[in-house]
Amino acid sequence: MSASPKMQREEIPVAGPEQARNWFAIYTLSNQEKKAEQHLRMREIETFLPTHAVTKRWKNRMTVTTDVPLFTGYIFVKIKRTDSSRVLEVPCVHSIVGNGREALALPNEELEALRLGLQHRQADPCPYLKVGEMARIRSGALAGLKGIIVRKDGQLRVVLSIDQIMKSIAVHVTADEVEMCG
Repeated sequence: MSASPKMQREEIPVAGPEQARNWFAIYTLSNQEKKAEQHLRMREIETFLPTHAVTKRWKNRMTVTTDVPLFTGYIFVKIKRTDSSRVLEVPCVHSIVGNGREALALPNEELEALRLGLQHRQADPCPYLKVGEMARIRSGALAGLKGIIVRKDGQLRVVLSIDQIMKSIAVHVTADEVEMCG
């Protein structure tokens, strides 16, 4: 009788929550979002700092258009949970948004959709809202995201909120791009 060779199964490590890279919101020192992002990038940490253009008129009647953070005081980083100490030692970073005991990861799909969508849409900061009609964007660059329908300056917008940082933005949409949520 010949012995049949045993098949050995190689164990593949499964990425646990501490090994997976997730998006986290970082709270920065006041008006230091861009500096914090520069320091994080120098440390080769993936960042996302959404901005919007603001035109300011100075006293000497000069107008200047500048990009300012869409979510004042916050930037987003994609890290492993175990890398949080690397982020916290960066100048201009105050803390990682969490529940007091641990950093809370943001939904990857939502943040990736936001990153891609903001490349094709104009967005403005908006007060954080919790009440109102919920709608889902069903087409376009931000398809799948849910928000609250509002009307501003005669235009339809969807207010997208990130609950963990209690910040919202209003994105211009057309009526055929949204559907009401039940």
